[in-house]
Amino acid sequence: MARVLISMSNDFLNKVDNIATSEQRTRSELIREALRAYIKRNKISNNLQAEANATMLTELLS
Repeated sequence: MARVLISMSNDFLNKVDNIATSEQRTRSELIREALRAYIKRNKISNNLQAEANATMLTELLS
């Protein structure tokens, strides 16, 4: 597994660590899960936007 170095404020890191501790998981697990959710949400959003663009283009060409 690759390692990635990221920077964040100490306050934000403390929030991440508090959530990870309360959920009994590692910081890495929590961050991976958050990124998976972001990627999924972004993909859905992009698909919806593509559909809206296709509808608009179809209406313009009709």
